[in-house]
Order: sequence, then structure tokens, then C-alpha cells
Amino acid sequence: MSGVELKRIVRLLNTTLDGTKPVIVALTGVRGISHTLALTILRKAGIHPNRLLGELSDEEYAKIEDVVNNPHKYGIPWWLMNRQKDYRNNESRILIGDDVNWYMTQDINLMKKIGSWKGIRHELGLKVRGQRTKTTGRVGKTVGYQRKK
Repeated sequence: MSGVELKRIVRLLNTTLDGTKPVIVALTGVRGISHTLALTILRKAGIHPNRLLGELSDEEYAKIEDVVNNPHKYGIPWWLMNRQKDYRNNESRILIGDDVNWYMTQDINLMKKIGSWKGIRHELGLKVRGQRTKTTGRVGKTVGYQRKK
């Protein structure tokens, strides 16, 4: 550290992060940001991934937030974003924090409302993505099993 004081706790992207971790590891602590996306964000912001999060300046924090909030401006491809081709406005974006949960809940409610196969499976509490249900995912009391004497 060259004269920069290390902040142990950093508030970034509406999330409290550990300032003693490398930036790439700390960014994955934000819900909605994967390791690959974190690396891309840091490259676009011009920050070395192995620097500690607590030793960054306020301008670098602002740059990270700007890249996350305006990914198209920095040339981040649509396939790297976690909300791809939204059905409302057909644009891709990066969702972070509570937005991830909110949009997921809205999507599930829409599937239930239109009566899609996935929506019906969600309503019934069954497996949604084609998994087997004969032996796994059972709940309740076991039936037909007797211990050997």
C-alpha cells in the first residue's frame, strides 16, 4: 500500500463488501455479479483485479458503479448480462442486489398467470427444469419402508 489507507468495510453497489479481499473476489459478493462479469467490469474500469477493494479511491468506486449501471456504454456484450432481452423492452442489462429477486418473482408470477408448463410446475411445487421426480424431491412421511429385524 503506497500511502493509501485500507478501508476494511466498503459500501459499493448497495452492498457491504469486505475491503481486505481482492477486488475481483469482493465484487462477486454482490448478488447478480459472477466471476466472469466482475473481471469484465474491472477491465472496462481500468482496475487491476488483484488490488484490494479497500485501497481503491472514490473515483475508482464511482467508475465501477458507472460500468455496472451503463454496460452498453462500455461495450459489455449482451450475453454477459444477467437480464438478457427483457420481454418488456427487449434490452439487456445487469441486475444487482434486490432487483435480481424482484425480477425473478415477477417472471415466475407471469408464468403462473399465463399458464405455461413451468408456471404450472411452480404452482404445484414440483421440479421445473425436467428433473426426475420418481425418487428425488420427495417431502412428507416415508411410505413402504420397513427396517430389517
